[in-house]
Amino acid sequence: MSEDARSIHVELDSLSKRYGGVHAAKDVSFVIERGTVHALVGENGAGKSTISKMIGGVIQPTDGHLYVNGVSVSYRAPRQALADGIAMMEQELAMVPSRTVIDNVFLGAEASNLGFVRSREATRRFDELIASTGFELDGSARVETLRIADQQKVEILRALARDAELIIMDEPTASLSMVESEQLLEVIRRLRDQGTTIVYISHFLEEVLSIADTVTVMRDGVHVRTGPAAVETTETLVHGMLGRSLDLTFPEHRASKVSEVPILEVKGLSKAGVFSDISFSLKPGEIVGLSGLIGSGRSEVARAVVGADKADSGEVLIDGAPVNARSPRDSIQHGLVMLPESRQDDGLVMARSVADNVILASLDEVSDLGFLRRGKVRDLTERLMRELNIKAAGTNAPVNSLSGGNQQKVVFAKCLATQPTILIVDEPTRGVDVGAKLAIYELLVELASEGLAVLVISSEIEEILGLAHRVLVMRRGRLVANIPAADATEETVLAAAFGAEASAA
Repeated sequence: MSEDARSIHVELDSLSKRYGGVHAAKDVSFVIERGTVHALVGENGAGKSTISKMIGGVIQPTDGHLYVNGVSVSYRAPRQALADGIAMMEQELAMVPSRTVIDNVFLGAEASNLGFVRSREATRRFDELIASTGFELDGSARVETLRIADQQKVEILRALARDAELIIMDEPTASLSMVESEQLLEVIRRLRDQGTTIVYISHFLEEVLSIADTVTVMRDGVHVRTGPAAVETTETLVHGMLGRSLDLTFPEHRASKVSEVPILEVKGLSKAGVFSDISFSLKPGEIVGLSGLIGSGRSEVARAVVGADKADSGEVLIDGAPVNARSPRDSIQHGLVMLPESRQDDGLVMARSVADNVILASLDEVSDLGFLRRGKVRDLTERLMRELNIKAAGTNAPVNSLSGGNQQKVVFAKCLATQPTILIVDEPTRGVDVGAKLAIYELLVELASEGLAVLVISSEIEEILGLAHRVLVMRRGRLVANIPAADATEETVLAAAFGAEASAA
């Protein structure tokens, strides 16, 4: 062992993982000290998740050695890692949707007596976890009824319920609001102070610097460096991740022929208990940001506009004509398409190829007399892969083999294959790295410059402010502000979102 084993919780010694001839991780060596927050940063595909999954027993290394508590280990399954006090929260949520929150929190670790689960004991333990984290969750609610942010909280509680000595958190705040993220960071600080080791993976570099004691930078499956977080900045981390500097500013809006006539009008849209009297418009060539706290009704409004959910009243007009969309397919026929919040649940068929996913919403364009024309499918997919710089082994590569950023680009390709005039994007950069974020920002600006009307829904205020010509703000199911870009600041948007100040939309 290379250092004093008493201070080391985990050591990686030339750890490698190959898939065929591709190295997901190559000769990676560093140590994770006990009772610290150790962050892993890098672009999608850099090897962060591969490393964390080898520590958590999800996958097995091809070469090298892994030491836990000074002992060489060779985990074949996560339960073996859990026996050594290692719990893992993966980025893609893995729960039993039809069961309750409490059932999922204690899944596999239920208190029982003679084979019968002790429900009262589970409820007591659940209440203790809720009190310690500050989360607000109904233990009796079915997980499938929860928002993504609340499902993420269930994952966090499940890891905490196992009294793990080391918890791996992969993008734990990706679906949380700022308030919820800060609550989680406080929980992590408390756990660290109590001696728990946290391996923290995040694309939010400011968040990493605020919480981490140590940072490991990965690039292309190779370990770049490990050192104190205190000596790093967002700029030094980006340089280490990319091997070059990156302008983190947003692309400039390009000139476009913007019509004064709205292409999309939403009038008095309401859904009982969800949102009420929503009215706004979009013009060709315009990027409009839709902000607000998680739970304010942003995504629900978008889903109603495109026909994914049914509103109780109100109307949607495209080019001045009312549209009664019963499904997203109806909206696509009118040039309106939506990129959903969750690419895994609503955007992609993960086990199918890139090509299969790209054409999902535009089968008529690549078919003749009801038969797919493979040549058309290939040509369309290859063109969009080039335009969006999608990195994949080919059009037939399974989507689940791609990095998160490239998966998100495939969802964009699927949307663009429908040749839309109106594009709604919900959390377009969730779970992607800084390089992929910039590419997506440039794509949205380019699409607007070509005359598309774009509505961007995002929990990141910087993203909204950097992209939008004007900002709409929702609070508790109502549209409370319509702020021109010149007046939109973090303060004005937050004031509207929290109710400190409101202006008519």
